[in-house]
Parts: sequence; structure tokens; C-alpha cells
Amino acid sequence: MKYWIITYGCQMNKSDSERIATVLEDINYHPASKINETDLIVVNACSIRQPAIDRIWGQTQKFKKLKIKNNGIKTVLAGCILKKDKNKFNRFFDLIFNIRDLPKLPQLLSKSGIYDLKVSNYLEITPKYQTSFSAFLPIMTGCNNFCTFCVVPYTRGREISRSAKEILCEVENLAERGYKEIWLLGQNVNSYKSGEINFSKLLRMVNEIPGNFWIRFTSSHPKDFSSELIETMVNCEKVTEYLNLPVQSGDDEILKKMNRPYNIEQYKETIIKIIEEVPDISLSTDVIVGFPGETENNFQNTVRLFREIKFDMAYIAQFSPRLETAAFELKDSVSHQEKERRWGILTETLKETALEKNKNYLGKEIEVLVEENKNGFLLGKTKNYRTVKFRGDSNLVGQFIKVQITQAIPWGLKGELKNGV
Repeated sequence: MKYWIITYGCQMNKSDSERIATVLEDINYHPASKINETDLIVVNACSIRQPAIDRIWGQTQKFKKLKIKNNGIKTVLAGCILKKDKNKFNRFFDLIFNIRDLPKLPQLLSKSGIYDLKVSNYLEITPKYQTSFSAFLPIMTGCNNFCTFCVVPYTRGREISRSAKEILCEVENLAERGYKEIWLLGQNVNSYKSGEINFSKLLRMVNEIPGNFWIRFTSSHPKDFSSELIETMVNCEKVTEYLNLPVQSGDDEILKKMNRPYNIEQYKETIIKIIEEVPDISLSTDVIVGFPGETENNFQNTVRLFREIKFDMAYIAQFSPRLETAAFELKDSVSHQEKERRWGILTETLKETALEKNKNYLGKEIEVLVEENKNGFLLGKTKNYRTVKFRGDSNLVGQFIKVQITQAIPWGLKGELKNGV
């Protein structure tokens, strides 16, 4: 029996898919090499915004054709799913379950396995890591913030933090196996709390674990980003100089409508502190254009923020109404064409500032973790999460190497192996 997993969304969903693979292999499924050779298709959904759900709708006809060719194929929808979405998808999938019910998957598939008997929390399931050098490690799940555009509190539930002991044990295991990069994940990692251990203390404890590895974390909320956390980033040599700090809008009026409990001056003050303490920090953000009621003036405040902060990367989304969110009840007042225009302006602004910052690395020798061999080139990431492209042998994938930077482009760097290594 063979399985095929399709994953939508962020690192957390990718981590969840690794756990789904573990459970499936426990009940004697094996990964298929092609989707049309599989017996079971699992779609792991991200449903924070409506386009993610729309992409799944786009796959349903493909699944229908596969089922006609092979009526033995089963289709499963997993992940963060609203009840209303479940009702709509019922006729396209043989089984729909929430990721929190992953330990019950063997029962739901009428199979017998160990995870449905021994595990109550799905995060206790050991993931089938997709690489031998980079690992996703959820430290908490859920969210208490109730941003008006997001359904996470309704699909993932409220914030729940894993025990520090469990997290440290997993990191120690990864370090012993030679992993080079460990991502600490959560919908809001810096609200992590386990007894007396907050996120800053957890980072320090992870940093003390022996091994040559980088520590990354995502995603953070501006309201919880403390001076203590900035100090921890400075003093922990394994914590990388990279931060994703979603702003969502550069306008106070829109932030209030989004239920984001900070204003732009507070956000900028946090960024200034970070840059002062971590000068080589690479900053990314998330932003939504065309939120209900966003005027041209509101939008220009976001453009102004992009020019002031000079982000290295940004994940720019166009607002789309999402069921069961507060923003769904608001009038979607900005046209699709206008959202496209605003998206384009922010993207061009980002290209300019990112290229300007990337030029600072020309001629420098930088350490890179090689991630993949693609079309005859190696691709990797620097400690501050810049993408570097260069020629080299595929056996370097998963290794730290030195690269001389020869060219800067908006979304990354190009270089040459130092001394031809």
C-alpha cells in the first residue's frame, strides 16, 4: 500500500505532514514515487486564508479522475479545517479529520497501529523528517490572538505549549544525529510558556545543547517581542540573525480593524531595538493589502513603512474573506484590480530595498548551509536566511560550506565555492 501527501501552508503544516507519514508507515503504507501510483492521497490543509482552501478545490477534479482510473484510491483531508469547510468537502474525500486527531488515524482508516493506542497528543509522534540536516520542531500550537482575518484559533484551538523537557529531548536527539538547522515552530512562538520557562529561557536552554547547528524560530507576534528576547538572540551564538515579525499593515487604523494590539510606532521601536542589538539581522514580515476599508492613504502608510524598515523579504497577501472570521462580516470594499496594484507596488518596493541590502555582501565570504541541488546549481541559506546560488557537487547538500559572493539580486545572492571546495 502506498501513500502520497500534499502539503499546503507554512512550516507547521510541513511538520504535521512528517507526523502523518510516521503514522501511515506504522500501518504499513509506503511513500509512492508518483501520485497516480498511490493507494491513499492525504491533503494536509492550511486554512488561515481563503485562497488556501481554493487551491484544495482546484485539486478535487484531479482526485476525481484518479479515482475513476483506480476506484481503490482513498482520499483524506487533514489539517486545520473549519466545520463549514468539512461539510463542503465531504463529497470529495473519503475521510476528513483534524490534525489534532492524528493518533486516531489508524482507527479511522480501519487499521491497527501503535499511535492510536499510546499517544494522546499528536505532537508526541516522532516525525519522519524530510531531510537529514534540517528539522521542524513545534514547541506550541494554537493561538489566543483572534486577528479578525484569521481562523487559527477556531481550527488549531487556543495556545498549548509542549513541555520544555520534551522539546529539549528532541533537540538533543537531532543534534546527536548531526542535524545542522532546527526550526522552533508555533503560531506565536514568543508566547511559549511551560511552568517557569518562557521562550527566551527555552532558547537559552536549546542553545546550550552540544552540537554544530543553527536555531531558527517562527512565527513571532510584535506584542510579545520583549527586550529579554532580543538580549537572548544576541547572547546565543546558535540563534540565527533572522526574524519574521508580521506587521500585517503599516496603518494604525487598519491594525485596529485587524485586532492587532500595537501601533506602528511601537512596531518600529521594536525593530529599531533589534537592529541596534543585531546589526546583521535579516528581517521579513507578513502584510495584507486590500483589507476592508483600506484607503489609498492607509495603503501608502504601509509603503512608507516598507521604505523605512527596508525589509529583506515580505509575504504579501491580498485580502480574501474567510468564513468564521470577524473580517468576513465586513464589506470587501477594495476591488481585485486594486489589490493587484497595491500588491505590485509593495513587491517593487521590496525588490529595491532587498537588492540594496544584498549588495552589501558582494565580495564577502559567507557560511552557507546547502539545501538542495537544482538544475545543476546548489542552493543554500546563510545564517541570516539569504538564499545563495552557486555551482558545486551534490554531495555538499546538508553541509556548512564557505561561499564567495559574486552577484547580488533582489531575492538572493550568487557566488562561488571558496578555494573550489
